[in-house]
Amino acid sequence: MRKVIVQTGGVFSADDHASIGIGSLIIFIAMIISAGVAASVVFQTMDSMQQQALQTSQETIKDISSGLRLTHVSGYASNGTITQLCFFVKTTAGSEAIDLSQTRLQLSNSQRMPILLFDNESFSTGVTNGLFQTLNMSNLTNTEFGVLVIRDLDDSCTSNNPAINRNDLVGIMVNTTACFEGIDPRTSVSGKIVPEQGISAIFDFTTPSTLTDTIIDLQ
Repeated sequence: MRKVIVQTGGVFSADDHASIGIGSLIIFIAMIISAGVAASVVFQTMDSMQQQALQTSQETIKDISSGLRLTHVSGYASNGTITQLCFFVKTTAGSEAIDLSQTRLQLSNSQRMPILLFDNESFSTGVTNGLFQTLNMSNLTNTEFGVLVIRDLDDSCTSNNPAINRNDLVGIMVNTTACFEGIDPRTSVSGKIVPEQGISAIFDFTTPSTLTDTIIDLQ
């Protein structure tokens, strides 16, 4: 026999209160599950954003702390024009090793702008016959530069793996006859040496009005 509760204003069955309680419990459980799913999505998003932020910060640190520094530029003059250039470069303070095989040299005389890459056949581990006589510069074209190792205490820079690190100093050799048919006096030359990652070495100089010396300091 069903128990009946009589209240003012109507008659209610005791089973009605149990139905309301079960419905509230179902809604409560559904809310907990929904909150758990939402929290899982939030945690996954936060983890993804954290990893992305970490990767971005590491790349930014490399871009800021790594790179090349130009110490000076020398030129070789012959028959009234500069036929060769040597860019003396080293890594910046605290830089990671720089792979010269992945480095680009952009050079401009306001009329042409060749982009040069490393030629591993034009490489020397030392200055054996003078700065501009060690390499066979005739092998270099308007798309290639050579490397002359001036200082490499740990022998990290080789023809197959031309990587320079702390305290290394190399000369990047350019055949300007192949690039511009020589550089005349009073000519503005600019460009940059761009590593794979990090700070580029910038240069900007004007050749002298007369080329009386064979070897000239340009920057």
